[in-house]
Amino acid sequence: MTRFRDLPQLETPRLTLRVPTARDARAMVRFVVDNREHLGRWEPGRTATYYTDSYWKRELNAALMLQRQGLMLRFVLELRERPEAGIQGHATFTHVVRGPLQGAYLGYALDRNAVGQGLMFEALTAALTHAFEELNLHRVMANYMPDNERSGRLLERLGFEREGLAKDYLLIDGAWRDHVLTSRVNTAWRPDS
Repeated sequence: MTRFRDLPQLETPRLTLRVPTARDARAMVRFVVDNREHLGRWEPGRTATYYTDSYWKRELNAALMLQRQGLMLRFVLELRERPEAGIQGHATFTHVVRGPLQGAYLGYALDRNAVGQGLMFEALTAALTHAFEELNLHRVMANYMPDNERSGRLLERLGFEREGLAKDYLLIDGAWRDHVLTSRVNTAWRPDS
């Protein structure tokens, strides 16, 4: 079983999923700046600092520390045939809880130019396989705003089931937004030996 302190790298037919480090700060800035408008309606409000190297160096170092503690795991997505194209997206498992829950939340984002090519499905299929088989999570939860139909279809295709609707769930793009709550359960979960 993979430990969280490991830096896993996953390969799919078209993508490499790897854990970013502070050396990736510039590439993360490029990704968030290039996708500011594309992702803005689905994300919390951002300050100007969010779009700086110094922010992302701190953020990526903090994420590695949380990963070593078993509390999160972030992957960035890169094209296998064209890594120089930069970060195409990310998939992040946060708020990992062990004990009786053995679960985490999944968040993800894809570059505006990569939408509609099946890349996020490919990436999340690999990331979820890793979360269930290597990290032995039992439950992964992912929430989306009702008008984000693309995310809803993606999660359904990945085997997530709708569990309810949370009213005024998160402050997104300056307003409290409802979210559809979904989860996928690992039916092959096994107790640690």
